[in-house]
Amino acid sequence: MYPLPVERWKPLNRTLYKLSLPIALVIWLLPMLAVLLTSIRSSDELSHGDYWTWPRHFALIDNYGAALTQTPMLHYFANSVLITVPSVLGAIVLASMAGFALATYRFPGNTAVLFAFVAGNFVPIQILMIPVRDMALKFGLFNTVWAMVIFHVSFQTGFCALFLRNFIKQLPFELIEAARVEGASEWTVYWQIVLPLIRPALAALGILVFTFVWNDYFWALCLTQGDEAAPITVGVAALKGQWTTAWNLVAAGSVLAALPSVLMFFAMQKHFVAGLTFGASKG
Repeated sequence: MYPLPVERWKPLNRTLYKLSLPIALVIWLLPMLAVLLTSIRSSDELSHGDYWTWPRHFALIDNYGAALTQTPMLHYFANSVLITVPSVLGAIVLASMAGFALATYRFPGNTAVLFAFVAGNFVPIQILMIPVRDMALKFGLFNTVWAMVIFHVSFQTGFCALFLRNFIKQLPFELIEAARVEGASEWTVYWQIVLPLIRPALAALGILVFTFVWNDYFWALCLTQGDEAAPITVGVAALKGQWTTAWNLVAAGSVLAALPSVLMFFAMQKHFVAGLTFGASKG
């Protein structure tokens, strides 16, 4: 029923697995290595088609300095922060309330609401492009940071509510019943009992939603135009010139764009793993 642990594999299969794993890792890391090398390579080397050799002249300070000072990267970065932070907080707050209600209350339509959250995760976002864009134009939200925040909160809340509902469902219901018997209000039960117990799940969900929103390119392309409200994902694409492209600057901008997600994951790695394994075992 469950996969056999690697330690119990046959010696030949275990050897093949150990040999193939580093090869697969190198293949997976190869594009990232190419971007890192390009971001510190000089324009002269790129113009001669020198892409994979070790850089003869390091242009680390020149490339990253130019990406930060000669392009609107800092403006794009600020837009991404203004979009991502409220979106993550809004989605998690709304989802935690919805998950608490779906997990602890019994009311007509509870299952239907849960199915609606599940079904929403299977809707291809591409078919929503025209309605969402028209709605943003109709309400005067097009090309604003608030449009990105509102739609990210709307689209992420369903997944987050389903995620947190399952975690809250695993909590001992006796704790909630005991708090209610002692006279605690529903807000007190939610704020002082449920939220502290699902803190690892909230941390894991925060990392996931932060990564989704920060790396979003589709909705940024649909709901913004120009540099006013564009996030960093659109800003990196805008670094390409009309006739020629300084690929070293594009690579440097790509590294800068990916850095916050990577740093946040490593800073919250312990909580992320604890959140994913929360409730996996008892005792």
